[in-house]
Amino acid sequence: MTASAPYTASVHIDAAPDCVFDYFTKPEAILRWMGDYAVLDPTPGGQFTLDINGVPVRGRYLVVDRPRRLLLSWGHAGSERLPPGASTVEVTLTPRDGGTTVTIVHAGLPAREDRQHRLGWPHFLDRLAIAAAGGDPGPDPWADGPPATPPATGPHPTSQERRRPGEP
Repeated sequence: MTASAPYTASVHIDAAPDCVFDYFTKPEAILRWMGDYAVLDPTPGGQFTLDINGVPVRGRYLVVDRPRRLLLSWGHAGSERLPPGASTVEVTLTPRDGGTTVTIVHAGLPAREDRQHRLGWPHFLDRLAIAAAGGDPGPDPWADGPPATPPATGPHPTSQERRRPGEP
């Protein structure tokens, strides 16, 4: 299966990198912005289990460099299209303007999974920005499924994310 080009998204958060890092490594923190069940062992080779609105994400922490960088293997339990470990998510935390810029690079996604992940990452990064800054993002409006198309406005989607179904 052909992999898509890596997807990159960023968000600025009004919190220090050390605080934001916890939102990728502590179950109670990650569940504030993404998912409804988590088992995390943030050590190299450690378990990364996160159920996101019924999608069983499974992987491993490959690199843990607190508070600067994480590299995770990523896939879906029981999936032939995106089995556990089939893709990677790199999280880079950069101190900037009194807060942290979080950059996600999701690489190795099969073409059939690309659009859904390009839609999902901006949604969840917006929720992360609220939670990590001390706010409450509230219940995930996508708990019953994401919208059919990305929103037309917002801080993250680009023309590439707004392509119509069937477009390359």
